[in-house]
Amino acid sequence: MADEITLAAPRLTQAIEAIVKKGGSNTREASLVAANLVEANLKGHDSHGVGMIPRYIDSLLEGGLIANQAPKIVLDTGTMLRMDGQQGYGQVIGHDAMNHAIERTKQHGLCISGLYNAHHIGRIGAWAEQALSAGFVSIHFVNVISRPIVAPWGGGDGRFGTNPVCIAIPRAKGDPIILDFATSRIAQGKTRVAHNQGKALPEGIIIDDKGEPTTDPRYTVIPPFGAILPFGEHKGYGLALIAELLGGALTGGETGRIPYEGKKRVFNGMLSILIDPERMGTTQHFQNEIEAFLKWLNQSPVPADFDKLRIAGDPERESKKRRLAEGVPVDITSWKEILAAGEKVGLAAKETVAIAGA
Repeated sequence: MADEITLAAPRLTQAIEAIVKKGGSNTREASLVAANLVEANLKGHDSHGVGMIPRYIDSLLEGGLIANQAPKIVLDTGTMLRMDGQQGYGQVIGHDAMNHAIERTKQHGLCISGLYNAHHIGRIGAWAEQALSAGFVSIHFVNVISRPIVAPWGGGDGRFGTNPVCIAIPRAKGDPIILDFATSRIAQGKTRVAHNQGKALPEGIIIDDKGEPTTDPRYTVIPPFGAILPFGEHKGYGLALIAELLGGALTGGETGRIPYEGKKRVFNGMLSILIDPERMGTTQHFQNEIEAFLKWLNQSPVPADFDKLRIAGDPERESKKRRLAEGVPVDITSWKEILAAGEKVGLAAKETVAIAGA
């Protein structure tokens, strides 16, 4: 059997939508969840794609994830919002919370939005892209409430989640700049993918349960657990701490200090800052400077081991173009887990296979 299968994005979306709907979600929710997950795969971030569905379904059945929820506004001062995600699918909660923040930004030129108690909100770049569609700059700090998987710099076990940070800048004459990264050296989902594929990780990425360097991804997936290291040594560690406190505490949510109980749920808190450049009075200057600087930037000579100079967001756009044409690869282990997740909510594996065209 091949190590992976390749599925057309529309068919894969339909299959994931069918599983989510079988779990009790309404049509809108199933559509938003499926589209968001497949988009992550298309953008090359398989860690945040359809391979998350098995964990979502387990969390749903455990009661950690609750279907058909909406963000509840608990504070609204006009320019500031605070919202309770009510343990709902993050793909829906994140989408609707950003819509609220976008509307406030249209009114006031600025919105600071705090979201807490949302189930896994996935690829943070999706919410930045939503703000970009309205022409806004956005900045996001996120914490993760699950099993602590990232070690502090100088520490020997997990004390953080991967705590992503995302910043997006619109461009009038080109593709936007979207900087979206985990503060760990690798996203947790990427270690899961490597484990499912039976591949070792590069050196210097993770430590084992004794705090020693290892390349075996099992230490981030099954007991005994090790941890992922922060990127950039003390710099990534410091940024992870900031994301923990701003995304978790300032929003009114929790920080990741609660003992892990083995449950599949993953909760996120997110502090988002949206800015309308037009209301800053610098729109034309801002755009002129962006293009002038990028033109200067792209005059840098490209070393032989690089094909070209890229800006943040380019790799995702390239991946999407390629995978829309060639299909989305899903490793066999993840695909079997997805089929099993469907069966847990009453969708026979053969039905999922038929829908996906696998």
